[in-house]
Amino acid sequence: MAAADLRDELSCSICLSIYTDPVSLPCGHYFCRGCIGAAWDTQGGSGAYSCPECRAEYRERPALQNIRKLSNIAERFLSTHSEHDGTGIYCTYCIHYPVPAAQSCLLCEASLCDGHVRVHSKSAEHVLTEPTTNLGNRKCSEHNEPLKYLCCEDGACICASCCLAGGHRGHRVELLSEASEKKKEKLRKVLEKLSPEREETERQMERLQERRREARDKIAAQIERFSNNIRDENEKLKITEQQVLSDISRQKEELTLTLTELIQQLEIKKDELSRKIRHIEELCNMADPLTVLQEQWESHGAAFCGAEGADNGGREGTEGADTEGREREGTEGADTEGREREGTEGADTEGREREGTEGADTEGREGTEGADNGGRKREGIKDPAVGDLDVGRILETLLTGLAGIVTGLKGWWICRQEATELVLDTNTAGDHVSVSGDGKTASHSPSSHCYPQSPERFVVPQALSTRSFPSGHHYWDVEVSESGNWKLGVAYPSIERRGKQSCIGGNDKSWCLCRGNNIYTTRHDGEENNLLRIPSVPWIRILLDYEAGSLSFYELSEPIRHLHTFTASFTEPLHAAFCVWYDTWVTIIS
Repeated sequence: MAAADLRDELSCSICLSIYTDPVSLPCGHYFCRGCIGAAWDTQGGSGAYSCPECRAEYRERPALQNIRKLSNIAERFLSTHSEHDGTGIYCTYCIHYPVPAAQSCLLCEASLCDGHVRVHSKSAEHVLTEPTTNLGNRKCSEHNEPLKYLCCEDGACICASCCLAGGHRGHRVELLSEASEKKKEKLRKVLEKLSPEREETERQMERLQERRREARDKIAAQIERFSNNIRDENEKLKITEQQVLSDISRQKEELTLTLTELIQQLEIKKDELSRKIRHIEELCNMADPLTVLQEQWESHGAAFCGAEGADNGGREGTEGADTEGREREGTEGADTEGREREGTEGADTEGREREGTEGADTEGREGTEGADNGGRKREGIKDPAVGDLDVGRILETLLTGLAGIVTGLKGWWICRQEATELVLDTNTAGDHVSVSGDGKTASHSPSSHCYPQSPERFVVPQALSTRSFPSGHHYWDVEVSESGNWKLGVAYPSIERRGKQSCIGGNDKSWCLCRGNNIYTTRHDGEENNLLRIPSVPWIRILLDYEAGSLSFYELSEPIRHLHTFTASFTEPLHAAFCVWYDTWVTIIS
């Protein structure tokens, strides 16, 4: 009852709820600030304001006074009764306002607030429980009595009548409280088992969350590196574009200058020819023959020689032909007179004929030469040959720039992965191989170590890694001696351990890069390929893509230099393989 009375005192008469930001009017009544404000907003048009509770009127809208103490009381009341309010179960006997229930009586089938619990019957028949709406489930459906016992044989909750005269008579029973404690004890044992499992699950979650954070950071770093790399390559592409455009512009200027010079030469020649044509036309229009002839020979004799030579040659050729005809007629007349005169005159006639013929030939040649000279002069004004853009040089500049960009992207792709952790397997090392304590360095030993013999040990000075690669992408970096002969590569675990073919590269179960005589070579299944490349730095990167069947070797120079790539269909897990001959060593640095 006290809670209900307090709720009544702390309730706003407008919204009927606990005060929210309570304020007071001059008449002394309290309301929520929002409630009274909304009420007065509707009264604003009437010109007067009134208290909703006592109807006191005000000509002007009164000022509202904050009541801090009342606000604190309302907040505390709400906080202390929020748990009960959350159940949604209210006292059965509080009919004016909903008051949260504190307990429920199984016999009365009623829920009680704190006030009604204090005045409720204290007899044993009135069993009080936590507030509940399912009061019927707590009473025996057969005898309508509270459930007090648990039948251990049937596992059912029963009342006292069920134990004495009902279907559970003679069964072993326990009080609900005792059975509940036993069950709680079992649940505690289960909890003891589940708690470590939950803790392990939490640790796994923490590890996965840490891995997720690391993956996010790693991806963010890769994105940053990728963006920077793209920007760098874009700058290189712009530089290549500028170089190509500059080359084209330079060739354009050269071509334009050449054509301009040729055009100027032709313009000069055109002007000269136009001047001569005008002068000749003036001569053609003159009426004085003497002036025409004198001007011709004195001023333009050289220009006219070709044309006149052709005309004179034609005339001389005609005259020679006429003379030859007359000579032939004279010869025919002499034949009718006598043999002696015929011989003499025939000889003379033949001489004259030869002279006439030679004259005609000479004149004909002169005419022809004159015509040829005129033709050659006309040919001299043909358009000169002009070259186009040097496309080959432009393409060479473009390809050189693009090759640099591709090389840069390849280098970035190679470096984007994390190196694979490797150590040497001492059980596979040959007797003349010294393995460092950390398992990272293999060097040739002139004296035998006499290792314990095992099926895994090589006879030749080489060793495999402890780790194998049945799938995935992997790479490792190796520092090598700058002199001597060594081999780096991969091999199947089934590679032979004895015999000449047991050396990596000498069989179909291994692939390797070799150094000897200061050049690189590659070997697989006994076939050797000379790369004709001189080593420049003592660092080699081996890149393996198992699924793609790719094994690549790179020299870690600046920029990274690709040496060779094997392609194969791998059928077994692969081990990293290292072979060291006299005075050589290799160190895994990844």
